[in-house]
Amino acid sequence: TSLSCLRMFHPRSFFSSRYLFVSAGGSVLAVFTMGIYSTLLFTSTLAFVLLVCCVDHSCIHTWAFVMQMLWQTFWHLLIQYREYYLHEPVIIRLFLAVSTLMLLTQRITSVSLDLQEKRVVLTPSKRQTCVTLLPLINYILNFTTLLGGPLDSYGQFITLMEGINLTSPPSPLGVVFLKLMQVLMLEWVRFYLVFFLKHLIHDFNPGILYGILSTWCLGLVLRIQYYSHWKISECLNNAAGFGFWEDSSGDYFSKWSGLSDGDFWTTEASICMSQFARRWNATTASWLRRLVYARHKHFPLLMCFGFSLWWHGLHLGHFVGFFTWAATVKADHHIHRNLLPNITPTQRKIYTFVNWINTQMIVTCIVIAVEFRNSSGLRLLSKTYIGLFPLVNIILHMLLIKKQKQKQM
Repeated sequence: TSLSCLRMFHPRSFFSSRYLFVSAGGSVLAVFTMGIYSTLLFTSTLAFVLLVCCVDHSCIHTWAFVMQMLWQTFWHLLIQYREYYLHEPVIIRLFLAVSTLMLLTQRITSVSLDLQEKRVVLTPSKRQTCVTLLPLINYILNFTTLLGGPLDSYGQFITLMEGINLTSPPSPLGVVFLKLMQVLMLEWVRFYLVFFLKHLIHDFNPGILYGILSTWCLGLVLRIQYYSHWKISECLNNAAGFGFWEDSSGDYFSKWSGLSDGDFWTTEASICMSQFARRWNATTASWLRRLVYARHKHFPLLMCFGFSLWWHGLHLGHFVGFFTWAATVKADHHIHRNLLPNITPTQRKIYTFVNWINTQMIVTCIVIAVEFRNSSGLRLLSKTYIGLFPLVNIILHMLLIKKQKQKQM
């Protein structure tokens, strides 16, 4: 959503209980869950606040982007060094801190873009420095989005905290209860999928169909963990009053879906890779489109997925997963554009079903490669033949391009 320019000159609001609660809650949550490694977050926050005070806002995004990504990459590479070279076990608190640092990168680069594009205007004078910067610190360390997102805009955050809207949103208790029921259902499905997988492993069958089915189930288990995590984060934000769409024409439930990273049924019903890419982790997808895709004229898709690879940590599985994703999205556009005009309405139903299966298989390959991070995931994909699905898509894409070039000659 577009942001209006916001000038922060309301001293009373900055010392209100809401601001104190949000900032104190975020800081305590960081220290409690991450211990000494919470300093990673506080260092990023302090550095960005200093940039806001010292750097011209017409170029602040470049400074913030470089600073934050270098800081985040250092810790990602340190984890890889300790895990692969020193063969030390992963420190859970450090891993959690770096994962949270990734979410801070989203918020810092988002608000730095707002400042550079003058969607948000901060004018910290000597007398009003604290008054102007306190909301910024609260936004970055907001306890409702600290550990699990989703990404909301600075303008939306200030609008809620300042109470700019004349009409207050309805009580979110009903929608929070319904969403928690969805989490329970997802976890119930995940439990039985894991149970099913254990029986499949016990009754090992070397057949191709067995390998594809078991790998697809494993990929679905990994994806459900994300859906549950996002839904819990959504509940926390709704309970705090975030995520209400006042102008939405939907029902009560839909109006409280303004901060959603993905709905299980909607996302899993995607019939092509480009559709899945837009729906999966929706607020992050929107952030990537704004930060990378819309700002590059040459190879925007490759640049977008390349940056996503960098942002996630540069593991071997990330290289394979994200470049496979980019290649299959590109192939998806080309294949559909060439095949859809030549099929009948009856054939279209079959074509849609086949595409859904194809999308599920490719997504499974990507999720396993990214989640396993190392070569073990790639070995699993090669043994079960499910890795052939993205490969076939890429080859078909190349053949269609070659055929078009021959026609032009």
